[in-house]
Amino acid sequence: MPATTTDTPEFYVTPGYGETQLATMHYSQAVRTGDRIETSGQGGWDDDWNFPETLEDEIIQAFDNVERTLAQAGATWRDVIAVNSYHIPSSPDTIGEDHNRVMVEQFRRRMGDRAPIWTQVGVPALGAPGMRVEIRVTAVAGAGHNA
Repeated sequence: MPATTTDTPEFYVTPGYGETQLATMHYSQAVRTGDRIETSGQGGWDDDWNFPETLEDEIIQAFDNVERTLAQAGATWRDVIAVNSYHIPSSPDTIGEDHNRVMVEQFRRRMGDRAPIWTQVGVPALGAPGMRVEIRVTAVAGAGHNA
């Protein structure tokens, strides 16, 4: 999608689970204003709202879902400038290496040399039963071409 020159927000719905969420929960998966794209939190669900058994697979699926959502708005992981991630911690005093290892592996795999800003928060619950991670990003379309 070419860069837009308008400041009018354009909302995007990810095919599959995004269409379900729009119909049942009345929200979109991404908004684009000019070249700036914000996503709603993306979990590790599939289109039928199932979650993988392992935490690693759930985090990877959440990254895949961010990628799908960004694509709808004309961006990629290489355009991401900020990440907020929310985690059900592995222990009372830390989110845990099991979360961090996979998050960092996915950052490196999907963004190459780009190192976005990142805020990681441990939470007691997320939006769906059994959900362990949620990822929300900000991207600037075309920013990855300079990375």
